[in-house]
Amino acid sequence: MPLHTPAARAGRFLNVTGPTRFQSAALASLPGVRHGFFGRRGGTSTGIYASLNAGPGSRDDPAAVAENRLRIAAAMGVAEARLLSLHQVHSAKAIRVSGPWGGDRPEADALVTTERGLALTALSADCAPILMADAQAGVVCAAHAGWKGALGGIVDAAVGAMAEAGAQAARIVAAVGPTIRQPSYEVGPEFEARFLDADQANSRFFRADPRGGDRRRFDLPGYVSARLVAAHVGRVETLALDTYSEDAALFSHRRSVHQNEGDYGRNCAVIALEA
Repeated sequence: MPLHTPAARAGRFLNVTGPTRFQSAALASLPGVRHGFFGRRGGTSTGIYASLNAGPGSRDDPAAVAENRLRIAAAMGVAEARLLSLHQVHSAKAIRVSGPWGGDRPEADALVTTERGLALTALSADCAPILMADAQAGVVCAAHAGWKGALGGIVDAAVGAMAEAGAQAARIVAAVGPTIRQPSYEVGPEFEARFLDADQANSRFFRADPRGGDRRRFDLPGYVSARLVAAHVGRVETLALDTYSEDAALFSHRRSVHQNEGDYGRNCAVIALEA
């Protein structure tokens, strides 16, 4: 039976030559696998993007984003060109990659590789970043799961792509990184209806808003973790980090909207097989 470790507290790890990152104990225990959930500390961006904004899709200074990504790549021990990010579109599309992009970033929401020294990323600012590895098979994956992608099947697509690359679900270790957590994730009844239409059992991921009325609070990391368990992933760890409430450490789209900031930085989850 797959092992699910709910709401595990991530350890803070400061790379002496790079930015701060959070880590999953489950992934950190795997030989030959490097990973990190990088937040907003240790970069060069300023203002609302301060400081480690890794999002090329933001309206931040491109030079600052490039420097931030260079720092993340260095912390992961790879060249900047080998730190790969997708054009994420909230899809259920997973792709396999064997080297740096030759052109524009592909549109998809999960990356899988067996190539050593290639760092896969999932950019997020409330959505759930998922890092996965089958260390025995030498297969790693980074996936981006917002509510739409999670409901649409990105978890199954990512696990399926790993299986096609030689992984076995029962050997996969997965970590759900910093994301907006249930106390911060207010939604309306029409949102809940989408999930109940898909499966009435999804009601367990919603609870009443403490202020009353018809608003609900949605458990995105709980839902994503349940999808991983249902995909027969061997071990699932959920980091107890709320992007919305931990404003000094993590970027949050919803918080930026509530503060009328106009844009937001992106957190960067990264995984790689050691070269």
